Amino acid sequence: MPDLLLLSIVAPLAAALLLLVPAPLAVRKFIAGVGFAIPALIALYLWSQFKPTGGASYYFVSRYDTGLKDALGITLYLGLNGIALPLFVLAGVVGLAAGLYAIQSKAERLPLYLGLLLVMQAGLMGVFASMDVFFFYFFHELALIPTFIMVGVWGGRDRGYAAMKLTIYLTLGAMLSLIGLIAIYQQSGAETFDLLALRQEIAHGSLAAGDQKTIFGLLMVGFGILVSLFPFHTWAPLGYGAAPSSAAMLHAGVLKKFGLYGLIQIALPLLPEGVGHWVGWLALLAVGGNVLYIGFVTIAQRDLKQMIGYSSVMHMGYAFLGIAAYNTIGLGGVVLMMVAHGLSVALLFLLSTSVYHRTQTFDMDDMGGLAQKAPVLAAFFVTATMASIGLPGLANFWGELAIFVGAWKFSAVYTTLAVSGVIISAVYGLRSVARIFFGPVTPAFAKVSADKAPTDLGWGEKIPALLLLTALLAIGFWPKSLSTPVDTAITATFGK
Repeated sequence: MPDLLLLSIVAPLAAALLLLVPAPLAVRKFIAGVGFAIPALIALYLWSQFKPTGGASYYFVSRYDTGLKDALGITLYLGLNGIALPLFVLAGVVGLAAGLYAIQSKAERLPLYLGLLLVMQAGLMGVFASMDVFFFYFFHELALIPTFIMVGVWGGRDRGYAAMKLTIYLTLGAMLSLIGLIAIYQQSGAETFDLLALRQEIAHGSLAAGDQKTIFGLLMVGFGILVSLFPFHTWAPLGYGAAPSSAAMLHAGVLKKFGLYGLIQIALPLLPEGVGHWVGWLALLAVGGNVLYIGFVTIAQRDLKQMIGYSSVMHMGYAFLGIAAYNTIGLGGVVLMMVAHGLSVALLFLLSTSVYHRTQTFDMDDMGGLAQKAPVLAAFFVTATMASIGLPGLANFWGELAIFVGAWKFSAVYTTLAVSGVIISAVYGLRSVARIFFGPVTPAFAKVSADKAPTDLGWGEKIPALLLLTALLAIGFWPKSLSTPVDTAITATFGK
């Protein structure tokens, strides 16, 4: 059983290496498909077997000697608790959907493209399975490097500039985060990167309140950059707009959650006295910057992919507000929202590319009437948009509701302002649906349709889209499947 976590990391890496061996393209596609499927199946299986007995315990635990334990306190230590499990499942499901979508794409040098996606997938599984802070960071970097390459080589418009900006911002965020994590290790006196050992050592008062404030500030800014906290957000819409679809699905849907996960799983439990000093600033940036300012910027967008990118930045404001609330229901809502947002934004990026293939543009002013030609695509897009807005019956609703309830205990003013973001989401979301699918046919789209009649979604697009939509509906109708282990772990960890 414990070896399944290691297999979820090793399998995509092995598949990526096998793709370097000369073979027919069909064989390479099959190998890639297996590489994406194994982590997803393992994640779903472990989810079905996860039965927490209470407390902040980790399950499916395994430890592997790296040879660095005595010198640096580094061990490959794998396991899942109620906070890590939902993100581990998210990584498996979105990774499979992104992989299936990439396999049937017409990307140049497809084996290399799939290999980089598989390396990214391995890193994502490792991030959420790691109980050692060093490997938590290492696997993030393993997943991040292919992102830069895929944007720079396979990206669309402005890919060179987007890749450069992405590299600068995310490298800065990663370095600040690394400094904060090393500071925890050095100041705690634990002589190990083992997360549980660090918690026990700091619980004995080994880290002074002043040090906690400084280190939490470093982690808040470093992780915040990686999650696109205002005003460090400008890399995200540009990067996602230029990124190939599967890379955007994996990064926006999963890798972007690294910073939020790090704050909840590492920073908040290890630095409890440093949190209170920063939550006011965090709430101000989250609501005033991400939700309101970026929300209105999103309304102004005319490019479909840019609009989805900005909307992703906006919705991170809700998550940061839930962290600022620093109570069980708010933090639990953040975890639920991370999963729901990851599924919905990955689905929207997939569908936006499907729209492009039929209209030959991302400019929504040059679209219209596509529902007549592609009703299934329209149905998927409308549902994904409603999920992003927070419609009841879909997963996003429960995450946003829990965050708002938890945030009300923190600040009624900030919560009221944040709730207005739902209206902003409805404005740009429903307007995009109207323009793309139900508005009058524009001359530009009429010309494209005359040259080549648009078709509806094919099975190569339907299967990954159905996978993501099914997950959104399943969590929407049965939120306790995730909320119960999350609440158990958060209550035991934070006791509030």
